[in-house]
Amino acid sequence: MKKKIINSCLILSLALGACEAWVDIKPTDRLSEEVLFTSKEGFLKALNGVYIELAHPDLYGMNLSAGPLDVMGQYYTFSGSSSHRLYYFSNYTYTNANVKTVFDNAWKKAYALIFNCNVILEKCGEGHPLLPNPHFGLVKGEALALRAMLHLDLFRLFGPIWSDESKGNACIPYMTLADQQIRPLLPAQTVRDSIIRDLKEALSLLKESDPIRAEGVRNESSPTGNNDLFYRQYRLNYYAVKALLARTYLWCGDKVNALALAKEILEEVQVPGNEIFPFVSPADASNVTIPDRLFSSEVMFALYKTNRVNVYNTLFAPTLDMYNLLTFAGAYASGRVNELYDDKNDYRYKIWANHTVDASVILYHEKFKDITPNAAGFGNGFRYMMPLIQLSELYLMAAECSTSLDEGIGYLNQVRNNRNCFSVTPASSEGLLSAIALELKKEMIGEGQLFFFYKRQGMQVIPNGSLPSGTMNMSLNNYVVPLPDSEISERMD
Repeated sequence: MKKKIINSCLILSLALGACEAWVDIKPTDRLSEEVLFTSKEGFLKALNGVYIELAHPDLYGMNLSAGPLDVMGQYYTFSGSSSHRLYYFSNYTYTNANVKTVFDNAWKKAYALIFNCNVILEKCGEGHPLLPNPHFGLVKGEALALRAMLHLDLFRLFGPIWSDESKGNACIPYMTLADQQIRPLLPAQTVRDSIIRDLKEALSLLKESDPIRAEGVRNESSPTGNNDLFYRQYRLNYYAVKALLARTYLWCGDKVNALALAKEILEEVQVPGNEIFPFVSPADASNVTIPDRLFSSEVMFALYKTNRVNVYNTLFAPTLDMYNLLTFAGAYASGRVNELYDDKNDYRYKIWANHTVDASVILYHEKFKDITPNAAGFGNGFRYMMPLIQLSELYLMAAECSTSLDEGIGYLNQVRNNRNCFSVTPASSEGLLSAIALELKKEMIGEGQLFFFYKRQGMQVIPNGSLPSGTMNMSLNNYVVPLPDSEISERMD
């Protein structure tokens, strides 16, 4: 890996004042390690710096969520125009200069943050006098989970489609030391085992330290003004880490463990009357002035991005020209929108709208459109959310992995019914998988997950986003993004 990208710990300070979010982010100059790790607050600042940088546009703030990855999932139309700035992602032209830059930047940024996690883990050791419980378990557990999550997404992007034949293929390095040495590209199965090891260790630490298990997400400011243990949706909390582990098992074809974990999580967080992540209420989902388009009560892990509106303004706003706007093919009452939403009472259907510009009707979606909270504060809880893990993923995972068709349909309809949709009864496991794909497509738009679903399934026929209906043939090679030139060149020296 290029040495120059990990030459320093990216540290940003935070203020623990009373605010709606768990931090009031104020970037400052980098602090030396000697100063940073001399107090509990220093450890927390280092960890918070990683979370803040995850929301950078090079990672989940744009390119690994709502932008290029969703384009690669064939959501959007380009009407055959190569002038659109994201066009070459839609046909998997990995040799295009812009495409190469995007993935090179994502690679560098991810490994820089992995390096930061390793610095934190090195300083934590097996215990630290400046980190009394529960802070030691939280800091070390979250740093391990962050390291695993970043490696998992690099693995899913640059690694092979998992199979018995490909699991020995060299793909990415797994960085566990806070040094600047180039590490070998590891076999896929070694990367998988390393991710699972980190997530299991993180779970063992968070099980004893994370207040979410006993007190829920605590989406309110602490009475003392110290929010270290609050706003757990914006941290890799115990349940989010367990969901990441289930996601890892499923990615590598272990449906038995994926199903067991998904069921275990749902049993813990969906206790009737005491749900930690309750399904969105009809009132919140249908609120006319401040709609909760993210179904925020269900979000198990999100980034806090104060400029999230930039995602909307850059990709989806109806005032964008045709070379920048991302939109579905066809009109509102036909085409991909109409095809996808089989029940027009669906809360998710409401993210779509028409806008007329110079007598032309523009179809656009408002998932990340800014909102103005009301006087009572409704809206503050999701205005700056960039969701990365959701409750519905676990239901759809359980639906896919169930050994009984009826059980799988039951999990599927749990999602549909809580989106105000009628139940469906697929007649076969193939029909169930197709129904799951449609639900995932509605649930995860703007989150970069659909491409990974197609890749995991090794699907060779997928929807053609550029057309109002129909499919396209997909080469399996298109699912594997080549390693960045900067990485390859470094290994050739």
